[in-house]
Amino acid sequence: MKAGYVYIMASKSRTIYVGVTSDLEGRVWEHKNHVFDGFTKRYTVTKLVYFADFQDKGEAIGWEKSLKGKTRAKKSAVIEECNPRWNDLAWNWFDDEMLG
Repeated sequence: MKAGYVYIMASKSRTIYVGVTSDLEGRVWEHKNHVFDGFTKRYTVTKLVYFADFQDKGEAIGWEKSLKGKTRAKKSAVIEECNPRWNDLAWNWFDDEMLG
């Protein structure tokens, strides 16, 4: 089991959100279902476009802070290195009934 995941969610217009979690599937589900008020709900940030897993929670938090400190262009480059089309990496994780 992984200790942590750093992930980037995006909207259709490529507004991005960087986060860290120990439960990637659960956290992505929360974003897709707008469970919490805030940035991702306001800007409809529902596509998982990047994630990295870490054995050490401290390393995950460090990478998240590093990403948050980067320019938008550098964050986009991180995404495009492994996902050049910004596809939703969680497109098939949930049944339609599980999504609100």
